[in-house]
Amino acid sequence: MDIYLPSSPQGQNTPWKSTDDVLINQVKAKRVGALQEIYRRYARLVHASALRILKSKEEAEDMTQEIFLLLWHQCRYDNSRGSFKNFLVMKTRSRSIDKLRSHQTRHRISQHLQAIHSPRTSTTPIEQAVRSQSVQSVRAALSRLPRTEREVLKSAYYEELSHAEIANQLDIPLGTVKSRSRQALRKMREALLEQNSA
Repeated sequence: MDIYLPSSPQGQNTPWKSTDDVLINQVKAKRVGALQEIYRRYARLVHASALRILKSKEEAEDMTQEIFLLLWHQCRYDNSRGSFKNFLVMKTRSRSIDKLRSHQTRHRISQHLQAIHSPRTSTTPIEQAVRSQSVQSVRAALSRLPRTEREVLKSAYYEELSHAEIANQLDIPLGTVKSRSRQALRKMREALLEQNSA
């Protein structure tokens, strides 16, 4: 399992025998070698923790990379609240569960959006009424999104484009596509829940 980590400047490839706490302080000081050592020590643990929840080797690898890059960019470990190993496991578990929920929401919204564009012909009047209400709810939720978020969702679900393809098509960074997609799905979920509870 290989992930991208920042490359180490020359002269920083020395072996590390420090404690986790010392290494974390070095990571906060942007010492690449410290991050590489933390990765060497804990990548398998993080990957296994993610795999137990996500049930996909690829997604677990993506999550592993996400956890270590997050550590590099904003390390929030506090040793007064427990061991670094437990911190990593909890962070991995939390973000993996969030990702799983996001997938489930995306799947439900995808089914609603597909229903709008692929009407079933052989339905009873009751099924047609329920479907019509569902379609109206999704359309109403979609109409409340900002145009930038709506076009990302439509590209993903109507054209079945990947995030990378959407980024290329719209000429925006991949991170922006992912961020807009997450925000749009969250707003859609909230809007649909609000309509269902009304």
